[in-house]
Amino acid sequence: MDPIDLKIVKKNIVDGIAECEKRCLMQCTKWLAELNHGITEAPVVRSTKSTIDQSQSGIADSEFDCYLLSKSYFHVREYDRSAYFTRNCVSPVPKFLHLYATYMSKEKKRLDNMTDSSVVSSVAHAKDFSELLSTLRTEHSQKSLDGFCLYLYGVILKKLDLTEMAVRVFVEAINAEPTLWSAWLELAPLVTDKRMLHNLKLPNHWMKSIFEGYTYIELFQNDEGIKIFEQLQKNGFSKCIFIPTLLAIAYSNKRDVDRSIDIFQHLQHVDPYRLDNLDSYSNLLFVKDMKTEMSHLAHRVVEINKYSPETCCVIGNYFSIRSDHYKAVLYFQRALKLNPRYLSAWTLMGHEFMEMKNTNAAIQSYRQAVEVNKRDFRAWYGLGQAYEILKMTFYSLYYYKAAQQLRPYDSRMLVALGETYEKLDKVADALKCYQKAYDVGDIEGVALFSMAKLYEKQGEMNKAIPAYLSFCSDDKLIADKASLCHAYITLGNYYEKNEEFDKASHFAYKCLDYEDTKREAESLLKTITNKRAHKATTSTATAAEAAKPAPVEGTSDRDNTQNYGEDMDMDESNASKRVDMVMSEEVATDEMVESSGIPEFHMEDTYDVNE
Repeated sequence: MDPIDLKIVKKNIVDGIAECEKRCLMQCTKWLAELNHGITEAPVVRSTKSTIDQSQSGIADSEFDCYLLSKSYFHVREYDRSAYFTRNCVSPVPKFLHLYATYMSKEKKRLDNMTDSSVVSSVAHAKDFSELLSTLRTEHSQKSLDGFCLYLYGVILKKLDLTEMAVRVFVEAINAEPTLWSAWLELAPLVTDKRMLHNLKLPNHWMKSIFEGYTYIELFQNDEGIKIFEQLQKNGFSKCIFIPTLLAIAYSNKRDVDRSIDIFQHLQHVDPYRLDNLDSYSNLLFVKDMKTEMSHLAHRVVEINKYSPETCCVIGNYFSIRSDHYKAVLYFQRALKLNPRYLSAWTLMGHEFMEMKNTNAAIQSYRQAVEVNKRDFRAWYGLGQAYEILKMTFYSLYYYKAAQQLRPYDSRMLVALGETYEKLDKVADALKCYQKAYDVGDIEGVALFSMAKLYEKQGEMNKAIPAYLSFCSDDKLIADKASLCHAYITLGNYYEKNEEFDKASHFAYKCLDYEDTKREAESLLKTITNKRAHKATTSTATAAEAAKPAPVEGTSDRDNTQNYGEDMDMDESNASKRVDMVMSEEVATDEMVESSGIPEFHMEDTYDVNE
């Protein structure tokens, strides 16, 4: 990144604030003012004359009175009156205000007259913007639109899903007015990948770095975004609230929840009345189950502004963490009445409907979330889960694939995709998904177990056992104890069949701690004990047989009996000699068994699980 001259940045920002304020682009004005406030190292030297000239430039003297009246009406949301009094103006600022007021009037009426508040698609309402679109298209072909009018033209094209044309128009607007953050913000969701971002013909302006960092995070390429924003902080933007907010979102995307929460808490101290992005903060508190902090946050936002979408969203999360899903849905619906294109509310409302087992309503909410932002992986993933519950596996596969493409290195998407492939009997694809989920860092710790279980189902125990062993290597981190029990008992049975009794006993003893596998483990331990006893007895008999002297080669049994005498008459003396001989042989055998190191086995020392 090239060094940034903060004096030039300050001048650009102040000029941008003046131009946006004249045109009633209040959100862009607010953003630029916050950025300006954060750059404290380069104070601006104001000139009274230049300030007056700036505030009145772009407005013809003959149109100034109409402009002031129109602007006052716009501020109090009387958009039709605002548009009416500037209908004949031709100078740049009043002309834009006329077009913008016309657009806001159409948009407000469209939202007010919607029969179904759960539908946000704008394509069906193309006729509402047809006259305005025709005017802007004609003037665009004549190249008579300035950067601000180009921005408005792009917004309408985007609403009507004319994406390619909208991208070109937004790029034109940005080149004409580089400090118009609203145009950058509208362009970001239309960038589909890194290659497209690099191919955009954007101006070599300091705003480009902020846009690239923002877009990288939108594309979930968080490391690149973090790198850019950390560099901007070193170049003098360290106190700009917007940048650490995006860093917190990037860390949240990387599952570094604690670090993200720390940043948001710091921002709360710096700007305690800020509501922007507090929905993201409340999501993190929900993930960490921080009920006390969530309660404090909910009370604070109500005191700031009870009727903002962000406040309704935070309160919805507050009721959700308390498992009051009905009230959570109620507040998410309130947020959507205030802003029908509020993405977080659509997605979170879908989650709540899933908790309430209302699958159809959840699907509708997730679809609207996708309509607002096609890069919302949570909505795609939620649709996959909903159709999985409905046992519509091919639909589920489609939505899981969409979620996985948006988050290629998120193991949850890969595991869900693998489970769906498994249901469709596509074993090879399922195994690839499980393996990749393990390779990218298994968040939930289930990829190895799913892979091992699938190998076991296919009868490939030589592959299943190493996977089970890896899965059990750090059992303290495994939340699903049922999976752990299954892995233990499978390993115990496998080693028992292969007569590796020490390993089998190790895993069987671990199963005794869980009620689900206790009976099976007791049975396995008895089997191991009996097999060990049988093996010890067999070893003793084998050693005794080996200890008997072999007959001398070339002699018969008859010749051997001659050692005891020529005639083996059954008199009393010979019988006693025979008994003595047998007793001496038994003693010799016992001594040999003891010297061979084989332990003596007592049948009464059987395993008792109750001891």
